[in-house]
Amino acid sequence: MRLAGKKVIAFVDEEFEDLELWYPIYRIQEEGAEVHLVGQEKGKKYIGKYGVPAEAQFSYEEIDGENYDGILVPGGWAPDKLRRYPKVLTLISEFHEQKKVIGQICHAGWVLISAKILNGVTVTSTPGIRDDMENAGAIWKDEPVVVDGHIISARRPPDLPPYGKALVDALAKK
Repeated sequence: MRLAGKKVIAFVDEEFEDLELWYPIYRIQEEGAEVHLVGQEKGKKYIGKYGVPAEAQFSYEEIDGENYDGILVPGGWAPDKLRRYPKVLTLISEFHEQKKVIGQICHAGWVLISAKILNGVTVTSTPGIRDDMENAGAIWKDEPVVVDGHIISARRPPDLPPYGKALVDALAKK
C-alpha cells in the first residue's frame, strides 16, 4: 500500500473518457490512496462517453488543494468543459507551483494549456491536440507515457497500464 494516506482529486465533467477516468482511479486506490471525484456540481452524476456515470463527491469550490497530493484529468470531451472553470485552472496552477503530481491523458492536455503551465514541459497527448500542446510551449513526444517531473501524461486508453504505473510511482515519491 505505497499510497496509504495520500489523497487525489479526479476531475469529472460530461463526456469524460470512461476508461481514462476509472482505470487510473482504481490503480491509485489499489495502492491505498483516497480519490475524490470533483465536478462543477456536488452530487451530480456526470456521464462518460460510453455511458458510465461518475458522481461528484465535491464541487470545485469545496476543494482545498493543500489537502491533496495529486490531480487526475481524464480525456474525452470533458477537458474542453473543465478548462472553462477558473477554480480548475487555479488548482492545476497551484499543484504545478508546488510540484504536486498532475496526471493528464488524451485531450486532458487542454486543461494544462489553459492553466498556462506547459511552456518547456515535455508531454504527450492524443496526436489530435499536438499542435495545441506545442503552441502552448510544450515539447511533444509520441510515446505511451511521458514523465516530466510531477507532470505525467499519456496518449490514449491503450497506454493506461504504463500511465497507471507512472502515476502510482510519482505519487509514492511525494
